[in-house]
Amino acid sequence: MLSLKDYWVWDSWYLHDGARWHCWYLKAPKSIGDPAKRHWNVSQGHAVSDDLVTWRDHSTALSPSADGWDDFTTWTGSVVQGDDGQYHYFYTGTSRAEDGMIQRIGHAVGSDLEIWERVGSGLCLDLEGPNAHLYETDWKGRWHDRALRDPWVMKDPDGDGWLMFFTARVQDVDEVNAAGCIGLATSPDLAQWTLQPPVYVGSWGQLEVPQIFEHGGTWYCLFCMVQDHQSEACLAQHGPSGRGNHYLVAESAHGPWRLPGGPFLDVKAERYAARIVEHDGMQILGFKDGEIRGAFGGYIMDPAPVIRRPDGTLRLED
Repeated sequence: MLSLKDYWVWDSWYLHDGARWHCWYLKAPKSIGDPAKRHWNVSQGHAVSDDLVTWRDHSTALSPSADGWDDFTTWTGSVVQGDDGQYHYFYTGTSRAEDGMIQRIGHAVGSDLEIWERVGSGLCLDLEGPNAHLYETDWKGRWHDRALRDPWVMKDPDGDGWLMFFTARVQDVDEVNAAGCIGLATSPDLAQWTLQPPVYVGSWGQLEVPQIFEHGGTWYCLFCMVQDHQSEACLAQHGPSGRGNHYLVAESAHGPWRLPGGPFLDVKAERYAARIVEHDGMQILGFKDGEIRGAFGGYIMDPAPVIRRPDGTLRLED
């Protein structure tokens, strides 16, 4: 497992550079005493592994800036290699001036997966432009923050540009727990981003940490969720979700996305904010949560195999 003596570890994201695995993760010092305070005392670590089990911790990859839009927190993101050969690091940020309540997405670049430099101020996406009205910007009294976080960036498999999926919420939905969405932005070059309509709306008040990937001819959108945020319609159709990880399915990365039939994927291991990577088959990794039972884990659990059934649905290997 990826466990640190002096830090709690939670959300993580991965990249294979052709030789080894890289993991970036959120961390907070245990000296703050209460793991519930970790979100406001956060930086991002970096570790490497040959097998996803034994990790060598390297460095702090990114921390909040000295001032500006991301001077309070730097939260979950993703890393890709661009057409320019550089690595591009996308992350969530909030500011002290806004009490961390308004989330935006930032961009840094690097050449060696160790040292990152923000592109300008770092800011690359906000809820602005012709499609901004489709997203919830007036959240007060309905939700605890204005959501725009957890960017998952990937090459557009159907075009020449890039796609960014993220966690957000939509406007004008009566039931609070039916307003969660997977948002989308597009870019020709990883630098200029245009906000697009959401690709999926509903089922939970928030669908956190999305990851989009293809396996066996089916596209999957992995996400994590909490039963307290499950919508009435989703509860009636699929039963109580629990807390953990599930997925959407589609025939294209652009959707349309839908919930599959069958049981929820991963709600028993107290694993949260999971990712699925290809390493001797599909493997799922996420942090040990345990908040329901009052004992926060704060480490990345060892990978667990994921099996694709003939009908395209996923299950954890027994």
